[in-house]
Order: sequence, then structure tokens, then C-alpha cells
Amino acid sequence: MTTLRALIAAALVVATFGWAVAKLPPPAPLDDKAKAAAEEKKAKDAATADAAKAAQARAEDRVAARYVAEQKAKGKTVTPQMAPNSQPAPAPAKAGAKAPPKKQ
Repeated sequence: MTTLRALIAAALVVATFGWAVAKLPPPAPLDDKAKAAAEEKKAKDAATADAAKAAQARAEDRVAARYVAEQKAKGKTVTPQMAPNSQPAPAPAKAGAKAPPKKQ
């Protein structure tokens, strides 16, 4: 009996919520100031996401380097595997060597 009451109460809550949401008016169109603020927020979020990705990559590199060093100290040879979506680290430039042209 209590399960039936709980089910009825849940259905009533869902129906009431749906009815309330259906009656809400559509959002007002954004003015120029709001559009500019939204674009600024989008750019800021993108920069934050890029910084987080870079921090994650640095942390993963530190962990991998530490693991390789620990295994080397134990006398084991470890060859790190690259993930399918990762890019290899650029090789250090030699003194006096020209840098390759950047792709556009």
C-alpha cells in the first residue's frame, strides 16, 4: 500500500512539474550587451578548458616520467606507449638549426 502511495505521489509531482514548465514563457531575445557578455563567457570558458587540458597533460607526463624512472632504478626497461589521440612531444631544437615552417 505504501508503494502505491509513493508511486501516486511521484506521478503527481512529475505531472505538476511538467504542467508548470509548459506554462513558462519563452526566454527574451538577447540584446547586444548580453550577446557580448555571452561571447566573453564562452571565450573565457574555452581558455579555462584549454588550461585544464594543458595541466592534465603536464600531470600525466610527470607521472609517466616518474614511473619510467622508478622502473629504470629497478633495472627494468620501460617503453611508454602513446595514446591513439595524443601527439608526440616535439624534439628539442639543436643550436643553430632552423625551425621548420609552421603550417597554416
